[in-house]
Formats: sequence, structure tokens, C-alpha cells
Amino acid sequence: MKKSPENIQSARQILNKHWGYQTFRPLQEEIIQTVLAQKNLLALMPTGGGKSICYQVPALLQPGLTLVISPLIALMQDQVQQLRARHIKAEAIYSGMDTQEISNILDHCLHGSVKLLYLSPERLQTKTFLERLPHMNISLLAIDEAHCISQWGYDFRPAYLKIPLFKAQLSKIPTIAVTATATAKVQKDILEKLEIKKATILKKSFARENLAYVVRKSPNKKKTLLHILKKVKGSAIVYGGKRATTEQLANILCQHGIAADYYHAGLKSTERKKKQEAWLKDAKRVIVATNAFGMGIDKPNVRLVIHYVAPTTLEAYYQEAGRAGRDEKKAYAVLLYNQADIKQIVEIVKKGFLTIDYLKSIYQQLANYYQVAIGSHAGISYPLDLEHFAITYNLSLQRVKKAIRQLEIAGLASFDSQGARPSQLHIKLDQGQLYTFRLANPTADQLFKKLLTTYGVKLFKQLTPISLERIAHLMQSSPPILEKQCKYLVSLDIITYKPPQKKAQFTFLTPRYPADKIPLDQPLLLARKKLLTEKTQALIHYITHEHRCRTQL
Repeated sequence: MKKSPENIQSARQILNKHWGYQTFRPLQEEIIQTVLAQKNLLALMPTGGGKSICYQVPALLQPGLTLVISPLIALMQDQVQQLRARHIKAEAIYSGMDTQEISNILDHCLHGSVKLLYLSPERLQTKTFLERLPHMNISLLAIDEAHCISQWGYDFRPAYLKIPLFKAQLSKIPTIAVTATATAKVQKDILEKLEIKKATILKKSFARENLAYVVRKSPNKKKTLLHILKKVKGSAIVYGGKRATTEQLANILCQHGIAADYYHAGLKSTERKKKQEAWLKDAKRVIVATNAFGMGIDKPNVRLVIHYVAPTTLEAYYQEAGRAGRDEKKAYAVLLYNQADIKQIVEIVKKGFLTIDYLKSIYQQLANYYQVAIGSHAGISYPLDLEHFAITYNLSLQRVKKAIRQLEIAGLASFDSQGARPSQLHIKLDQGQLYTFRLANPTADQLFKKLLTTYGVKLFKQLTPISLERIAHLMQSSPPILEKQCKYLVSLDIITYKPPQKKAQFTFLTPRYPADKIPLDQPLLLARKKLLTEKTQALIHYITHEHRCRTQL
């Protein structure tokens, strides 16, 4: 399709038919014209600026399938739900779906009954997908949250680097990459990593005249939070940092007569969906969440976004704060802090940087874990329980995750957690009933003691992810013995227990190196450390600076 007034008129008709709008927002029309002219494009639009429409409308104007690469399951599900509500045929493939369900969706794509297919970058290389790829009529490739492909971005995902390998298997179709947050360095990196040599770059102003950015230093953040929520009416998001904090804050708000609920990744998907729907429909005024919440969710009337805990970068803050006021009416983004928060931000950055010696030690320990000899096992995958590995070598789980990601970036390994799910356990008795049962069953008493010490009272509320390896280590027992004990407790109707789904897969991508010879790019690692430090300083400057407009900062 070539750029023409007729094409854009058709685009407006599509917009009106499915979205009910007469005209596009600023820049949307220019982006859509560029896509319809079969040109590669990088589009930068602020959060809430309507990025998705820029590839969804062209998808409906062109024959065949538009493939959308997206980083989060919640984002994919929300987009598909919205499209279906507008009578647009869309599907998504993500972890947790069974093989037959995935196969059925891909067959529908082959037969032309689907217009948009959403999937994660990790899914692009699966056998099931690649077998059907040659028979798919793909007309457009859309890369959502494109900053994830940049090593200089705030949310880098190594799997995004494989997109060019996937593109090489397609005929020459246009690519549109969209994001709300990308510095000049990140923009350049996106285009290089996607191997797009000729691309149009279109940007919308990131100023939001209706959104007021406010920072409040507070010795008592809970008191300040309540004051703000009582003063500013309307729907609100509160970002609380850790999962436990979100639950605690939601309970405090409810105690003060504010209809609130909490949301985090530790909840069952059905429960997360229920909580999200209640907030979207204004049955709950406030959702207190970790930063896992909000991406891709279209709720225009959010009047207030409060950060009870600051994010680690200004890019992340801009995106999260931008979820307020998408209806272009007055809204507020408020960040609460005290001096202890500033120290904590600095400490998180210090702990976040991994030395080359540490990365080499993790590489060696992985080789020991699987008994991999030097020069062997390239391309061989192994099941990996990260928590068991961390326990075995007395390591921090979070630092192990970061180290494995660095090994992925270096091209030495890959880690696929798609479809993996840890054991889950829920205690069906109340605390009094359980106490009586434990008195009569000393063997079970030891298990419950360790479970409650490790995972807390949330075991009484919901199915909670647990690690039998960790509990076995604490009890000086073994996972098979504990699994047998859990199954016995299920038979007594004391607990609900779900065994783990398949373990995540770790793969050595090259023949195993001697640990002291692994080819790590030290200048790159030092550059990333410098960048992370600069981003942290920029965030702290934004928080503590009192003499300049926050939007300008």
C-alpha cells in the first residue's frame, strides 16, 4: 500500500468504526501513513499517547497477519481483550498455555482468521511457531516497548536481540518499533539491534500539560499518603515497591475508609484479573501495586499516581507516572520520599552491579552444578531451579538472576523460564485449626513451622509459590520426601498443593570455557555501571531539586 489521501481516509473510517473516534491524536496519522507506505519506523510517544493504535489500524487495512512482539503477559492479555471488545480478531500466546491451545491459535493464524497475534520475543524461536512461520501471511511486524532491545534501556530483555534472526526468515515487510521512553542513545541502539538501516523516526512532545509532577519529602509517608488520597478525589494507583508493602498499605487505606486493593505477581492470575477488573470498573478506587501493574492498561480517568517507593530510573518513573490523566483532564503524579529512601536507592545500585570476577564464579558454579567439562556441551539444555542452585552454593537469588542475564547478554548462555512455575501451596485450615492439627502431628508440625517462617501468613490466604528445595535445605531433608508429605496432607484436606510445572531451561551456547577465560566485555560492563550510576544520580536530582519545574527536569 502506498501513502495516499485515500489510505488515510480509510484509516479514519477504521478508527471510527472500531474505536468510535472521528480523528486521530497528534502524530498518530503521520505514523500510520508511514506504515502504510511500507516504510520502517521508530515511533516515540508518551505513555497514554495511543501507541498501539499506530499499528492496530494499519493491521486492519492490510491483508494478512500483524505480528506484535510484546514483553509482558498482562500487556498482551489487556490488548487482546480490548481488540476483541471492538470486534477485532486478535490472539496472544504466552507461558502457561497448553500445547493444544497454542497449536489451535497458530492454525487460526494460518487460515487468515486472526488479524493481530501477540507473543513474547522468547516465543519467536519455539519449534511449534517456526514450523508454521513459512505458511503465515505476515504483513507487518510491530515491536512494542522497543526500549527492551537496548542494552542502554532501563528494562533490557536479552531475548529481544534475537528478533533480527527471526526477521531474516520473513519476506521484506515493514517494521514499526514503538516506545514511550528512549534517549537518543537508546533510539540509535534500537535501530542497530533491529538491524534497520533506513528508518523514519517520529516523536511526539513528552510534555503533559494536564499532568502535575509533585515530590513530597515526608518523615511519615503513610500519613502523607492518606492526606493526599483524601484531598485528591478519583481513581488512583499507588506504587508500593515490595509485595508485602502493597498488602500492608491496601489494608491501611481500607481501615481509613478508602476502597483499596493490592496487586502483585505473587497472586494467582485469576485473582490478579479480578482485582484489576474491579479497579478498572471503579468498584475499587485505589490499587496498590508493584511496578508489575499498569503497562498497557487503558484507564483514562486515573486522577492520581503516587509512588510510595521510588523506581530506580527517571524513564521508569515517567512511564509509571504517565498512567495518570490519559483523558487529558487534570491529574497528579506524586513521589513520596525521605532521607532513608535516597540511601536505599544508592545501595540498590551498588548491589546491582556485578563484577567480572563474580560473573566468572557463577559461570564456574553452573559448570560444576551440571558437571560440564571444558570444551563440551555447547547447545545442550538443562533444567534449572534457580533457588536450588542459589541454595547449593549459598548465593543471593537476585544476584544469580542478574548474573545469568549478563551471561545471556555476552552470548555465553540462554535461560528460558517460559512455562516454568514453582510449587504452590495453600493452607486450607484457619490458624486455630492448624495449631490443633500440628499438636497431634509432630512430623507435619516441623514442615508447617518452616513454611510459615519462610512464607508467612499469606499461605492461609492464597496459593503461594514455594520452593521445596529451600524448605528441604532448612529441614535437612529432601524435596521428594517433602513432596510425599505434601501429597499426604492434600489427602487429609489440610492443604492445596500444586507441584511445579516444567523447570526453566539453562543452555550453554558455546563450548564450556575455563572460567578465567570466558570472553566478557569488560568495557561494556563498566559502561553499563557508569550509565546506571548516572541514571541514579538523575533520579536523585529530580527528587531532591527544589528550584526547577519537575516537567523540565
